[in-house]
Amino acid sequence: MKKEANVINFYVLCNKLKNIIRTGWKDWKVNKDRLESVAEHIYGTQMLALAMYSEYQYDIDIMKVIVMLAIHELEEIKIGDLTYFQITREEKKKLGQQAVEEILSSLMVKGELVSLIDEFDKRETKEAIFAYYCDKLEADLQCKIYDEEGLVDLKNQEGNISFYNEEIQELLKEENSWSGMWLANWQQKAGYDENFMAVSNYVKNSKITDNR
Repeated sequence: MKKEANVINFYVLCNKLKNIIRTGWKDWKVNKDRLESVAEHIYGTQMLALAMYSEYQYDIDIMKVIVMLAIHELEEIKIGDLTYFQITREEKKKLGQQAVEEILSSLMVKGELVSLIDEFDKRETKEAIFAYYCDKLEADLQCKIYDEEGLVDLKNQEGNISFYNEEIQELLKEENSWSGMWLANWQQKAGYDENFMAVSNYVKNSKITDNR
C-alpha cells in the first residue's frame, strides 16, 4: 500500500494550495469575498505559458515548463505565500528548500522535481526564464482584472507595507492606478524579453476584462 499512500499523501498536501490565498491581494485589501488562491495562480501561469508558447513560437520544451510551473509554489504549503517585502530572497530560498525536501520526501521522483524547482529558481535555462516570466506576468494580469473590477481603494491602505514603500509610491504617482503601478514595477524588475514586454504593455494600456 506504500505507493497508494504516497500518491494520496502528496495529493492531499498539494490540495492545501487551494486554500492558501495570495498574500499580495490581502495586503492591498482587494475587496472581494473570494480571492485568488495559490492553486489558481499556478493554473493561470500554465495557461499563460501555453498561450505565449503558441503565439510567439518559443523554442522551448513546453511540457517541462508546465511541470516546472505546476511545482514552483510547492514550498508555500509549508511556509505560506511570502512577498518580497516580508522576507529576503536568501531567507525565502532557505526556508523554501527545506519545505520542498519535506513535501517531496516520499515520492520516487523527488530528485527530478527538486532539480526542476532548483532550475526554476536559478533562471539560467530558457525554460526556467520563460516560466519565471509567466509567473510574474500572471500576477500582473490578475492585478489588472481586480483593478478593472474596482476592488482596490488606494485611500484605504493602512498597514500595507507595500503601499508605503518609496519605489511603489513613486510608481503610483507616475502611473496613477494600482495596476499601472504593479505592471510598471514588474516591467522594471522581471527583465522581460520583447514578447512578454509587449503583452505587459498591451495589458497596461488596454481594458482586458469583458463585461458583456
